Amino acid sequence: MKVLTDDQQMILHSGVSAFEAKEFARAAQMLGGLADEGVAEAQYRMAVMLQNGLGAVVNPMKAVAWMKLAAEQGHGFAQHGLGFMYLHGECLDKNEEQAVLWFSKAAEQDLPGAQMMLADCYEAGLGVEKDEGKAQFWRDKSES
Repeated sequence: MKVLTDDQQMILHSGVSAFEAKEFARAAQMLGGLADEGVAEAQYRMAVMLQNGLGAVVNPMKAVAWMKLAAEQGHGFAQHGLGFMYLHGECLDKNEEQAVLWFSKAAEQDLPGAQMMLADCYEAGLGVEKDEGKAQFWRDKSES
């Protein structure tokens, strides 16, 4: 992940705080520049805002672009979010195999939500062959 300057860290912290306070327009104003500079956390937050119309007009193409950029940098929540987008065909074409790929990357980072989604995919045979053993493995791992 990108090493941030002190100023970038301050802006990121302020932008994330604004996001969490549901001050989305302010968050977008602060995080947009950092997203352009390649900061994965800012890219992820911008994707969520653009996907859901929080502080900005819904923009599925930009939401996917930001989510992919953050996910490709190893941002676990972005990987989970991208998996969800693919699984449900939200903002892009449904692709269960891609969903499993991204849920797997996030699950390997010990994100319980991604581990549960991966368990569900194995249990239902979504994007992978049904495998009750792998489903139980990921379900157990999500609860530990």
